[in-house]
Amino acid sequence: MKLEDIRSIGIMGGGVMGGGIAQSAILAGYDVTVRDLKDEILARTKDTIINGRFGLKGGVERGKHTQEQMDQALARLKTTTRVEDLKDCDLIIEAIGGSGSQEMENKDLKLRVFKEMDEVVKKEAVFASNTSRFTIADLAAATNRRDRFIGMHWFSPANIMRLVEVTYTPEVTEDVIVLIEELSKKLGKTPIRVKDVPGDTGFVGNRVMGAVRREAMKIVEEGIATAEDVNTAMTLGFNWPAGPLPTGGPSARSGWQ
Repeated sequence: MKLEDIRSIGIMGGGVMGGGIAQSAILAGYDVTVRDLKDEILARTKDTIINGRFGLKGGVERGKHTQEQMDQALARLKTTTRVEDLKDCDLIIEAIGGSGSQEMENKDLKLRVFKEMDEVVKKEAVFASNTSRFTIADLAAATNRRDRFIGMHWFSPANIMRLVEVTYTPEVTEDVIVLIEELSKKLGKTPIRVKDVPGDTGFVGNRVMGAVRREAMKIVEEGIATAEDVNTAMTLGFNWPAGPLPTGGPSARSGWQ
């Protein structure tokens, strides 16, 4: 499959990540169908895409796109609770969270969803997971399309952050890797190619940041410096845009989270 073969994209999960991915895709000219479990979740997804902090209305006000471009983008967006409505999509991007658990992601749930999707979606479609931590080969094993199954990890907020980690397994074909790299670029992102490894250890960005945060917490626990001072050290001393110790509140969630 080549980039020009991708016309419609299905997104599993209407939370912060799914909505942000959908927003990027409709602005780039793709027909997008977002599936979640409840209509009220999907209504919130669409409202965030339009009126959220990084939504389309704000983009018009800031001159990033015109009102006409916004209207055209929204005309390409569909939402549904029916898995059958994604059967003809050329690419499925999974962005499912933890489904009420304490974890940000639920691996068993993802496996069940991919198995269900594999039986419904056309055989030539490519599957991509936005997981930030799970081994892609494990998720691909739930399907009969391991040669067309890949990791496509966006960073949050997806419609603002530019990095996409394209995580490849030994089974996936080179043309699928190139496809996702080219699609990422068309969506305004910068892809990096990451080798999949067993053990659910995460990928480049989160592994490096995890090591930094563990050391930062150790500094605080040992009484060497406060969390605020650790963050200040990294922002002023190393020009990071934010410190390694998170201070924000919980993000919005999809029905699967």
